[in-house]
Amino acid sequence: MKITGLEVLTLPDHGDSMMLVVVDTDEGIHGLGEVGIRSRQRAVAGGLEHLAELIVGEDPRRIEHLWQVMFRRGFFPADRILGAAIAAVDVALWDIRGKALGVPVHELLGGRVRDHVPAYVHVGDGYHDRAWFLDRCRDLVAEGWRHLRFASPHDADGTLDARRCLRDSVDLFHQVRDAVGDEVELILDVHTRLDPPEAVTLCREIEAARPYFVEDPLRCENPDSYRMLRARTGVPLAAGEQYGSKWEFRTLIEGDFIDYARVDVGVAAGLTEAKKIAAMAETHHIKLATHNPLGPVTAASSLQLNLACPNVAIQEHQTDPDPAIAALFTARPTILPGRVEPSELPGIGVDIDREAARRYQAAAAERPHLRTADGAFTNW
Repeated sequence: MKITGLEVLTLPDHGDSMMLVVVDTDEGIHGLGEVGIRSRQRAVAGGLEHLAELIVGEDPRRIEHLWQVMFRRGFFPADRILGAAIAAVDVALWDIRGKALGVPVHELLGGRVRDHVPAYVHVGDGYHDRAWFLDRCRDLVAEGWRHLRFASPHDADGTLDARRCLRDSVDLFHQVRDAVGDEVELILDVHTRLDPPEAVTLCREIEAARPYFVEDPLRCENPDSYRMLRARTGVPLAAGEQYGSKWEFRTLIEGDFIDYARVDVGVAAGLTEAKKIAAMAETHHIKLATHNPLGPVTAASSLQLNLACPNVAIQEHQTDPDPAIAALFTARPTILPGRVEPSELPGIGVDIDREAARRYQAAAAERPHLRTADGAFTNW
């Protein structure tokens, strides 16, 4: 079997762009992957053009070999942008391998270790209407969700005052806890918006409300900064969605700075690398909480990983695609309130009507631009 080509599909998704990669072979078997970065997609597209030159004509079954070629060839190792391109190709190669053998990918990763994968849901960004937001939380619980995720508030005009964000986050978290009771797990995503002093205070102020974890309380560029936060709070910490390889996860894992590794299969160089990160995390009793605010392809590949790894806590689920886009997928994961069901379809368990998908061309939405009160740029 030989790889004959690589095709990129860009589909609209709630005002954004879903970037998919299809790898074709000379035996008529194709694989599907997804780019996990929904910004700077033109840079990723350039990376994919380069990767195509490396892999066309190669045997798609040599997944580890091709991963090493894609990541290390050219002397400079891959960064997060190229890592996201590699991730999409790598998942597509696993999809091909599973389809060629007639088995789901989790069987190739060691077989199922669980009957389903627990999942959490996004509440949404309507926190400025507090009554609506709390009703939304109650409605999701009534539907059957037992893990709710929401983000630290910022002003509606795009201003982020760190001290006000701290106060609002603490207030919101306690209100949600009172609204849904003690049996529902709550996840607060700080979205890397705070500096260490505010992050420490925030974590301490919500400890009594027992968060499932606090996600990305600090920026990711210096993972050693979590050493300080770890020493000054007792809340479970989660980070890693912006990391593109095991090398970037190394400091967080070896320092025992986090409790949950936010591995994104579409960013962290694919299933080949994610499985290795999971093994590193297991040696430190760190569980996976896979990052997936994306589409059905990443949901499917995350499911395959999580079915086969022993140290998995939960999988992220945001929203389904728009109905017209969802209809393009001829197979996709079954997501129920609170869980993702296993699939016995060969490959990663998702496929698409490629001819129909080619009719769409979407551009990635610009990320929100937050600023501080004095006009300086700050993290979204």
